[in-house]
Amino acid sequence: MDVFEGLADPLRRDLLRRRAGGPARVVDLAAAYEVSRPAVSRHLRLLTEAGLANAEDRGRERHYRLELGPLTDVWRFLDELEGAPAAQPRFAEGVLDALETEVHRTRREHRAPATAITKEQTG
Repeated sequence: MDVFEGLADPLRRDLLRRRAGGPARVVDLAAAYEVSRPAVSRHLRLLTEAGLANAEDRGRERHYRLELGPLTDVWRFLDELEGAPAAQPRFAEGVLDALETEVHRTRREHRAPATAITKEQTG
């Protein structure tokens, strides 16, 4: 699993945020979620496979900690995007201004014949 797949799941991203404060046991991490402890363990295993977490056995307990190294790929990717030109709007500003002008002109034309007929009938 690559780092982007590891970050794709909201629960895994939250587990990483919690690991920024230091190592924690699976049981402590699982207590914060409405999913089962085995489900949290699977997410932690996937984070470990992506290189974003490291597991350390301490007696009968397993402690997980955050690994920042693989995040350099993410930072590099974001740096590339930061230098990219901004996305072009779907319509240029001038096109929308021209459309507004055309709408106003059409409204005036539709009102004008009615006014002309009224003047002819009364005149």
